[in-house]
Amino acid sequence: MTAPQDLLLHHRDDRGVHTLTLNNPRAFNVLSEAMLAALRDGMAAVAADPASRVLVIAAEGRAFCAGHDLKEMKARPEQAYYQDLFARCSKLMLSIRALEVPVVAKVQGLATAAGCQLVAQCDLAVAADHATFGVNGIDVGLFCATPGVALSRNLLPKQAMEMLMTGGFIDAAQARERGLVNRVVPAGELDAGLEGLVLQLLAKPREALALGKQLFYRQLETGIDAAYQLAGQTMACNMAHPVAQEGVQAFIDKRAPAWRA
Repeated sequence: MTAPQDLLLHHRDDRGVHTLTLNNPRAFNVLSEAMLAALRDGMAAVAADPASRVLVIAAEGRAFCAGHDLKEMKARPEQAYYQDLFARCSKLMLSIRALEVPVVAKVQGLATAAGCQLVAQCDLAVAADHATFGVNGIDVGLFCATPGVALSRNLLPKQAMEMLMTGGFIDAAQARERGLVNRVVPAGELDAGLEGLVLQLLAKPREALALGKQLFYRQLETGIDAAYQLAGQTMACNMAHPVAQEGVQAFIDKRAPAWRA
C-alpha cells in the first residue's frame, strides 16, 4: 500500500520545471482526500518558488487519474461532507488557473471524471496515443457537474454534453481534435513529446507568460468590450516591461533577445 507521504512525488529540475506525479497506481491515482491535500501542498510549493517556470502534472501506472475515491465517498453519505469535498477539489482546480506559470498535463493513460477535469483544467496537455478520456459519473447515477465546468471550457457544448450525458469515452486522437489535449504522441515518446513543449515554454520570458495566462482566463469570462479593455491594459503593461523592451530591441537589431534565465 502506498504510504501517504508517497502519494505525490515532487521533483524540480535546475531549469525551474516542477513535476508533481500522482503515485497511487494501484488505486488508479484517485483524488482521495489525502491526494487532494498532497496536490494542494504541492501546488503551494510551486507557487512559492520565484524561479519556477513550468509545472507538469503526471502520474504513475496505467491510469492518469480515475477521479474521486468513490469508496471513500460512500463511507460518508452526508451532503455537508460532499459539499466540502467538492469545494476542496474546485479550489485545487482554481489554483491551477491562478498559478503564474504554465501547467501541463502529461497523460499516460485513463483520465476519467475528476481526472478528466484535471486534464481539462491544465493550461496545456500532452497525451500518449493510447490514453482515454471520459466523464462517466452518470454510469453510477452521478452527473459529473464539476468536471463539466472545465470540460465545457475546452470542448464545444454539444461535444461536452454528449460525454457528460452518455458517459462515453474518447480516445487521444479525438481528445486532440476536440481541444482537450494539445499533442498526441506514441506512448514510448511521451517524455520526448512533453520535453519539446516544455522547451518552447522555457524559451519565452516568464513575466510575459504570467501576464498572458492571467489575462487569457479573465477575458474568457467577460463580454467582448471588457475583454478588449483588459487585453489592452495587459499589453500596455507587458510592453512597458523590460522583457518586451529587450525583445523589441533585439528584433530591431536582428539578434536573439538576451532575456535573463
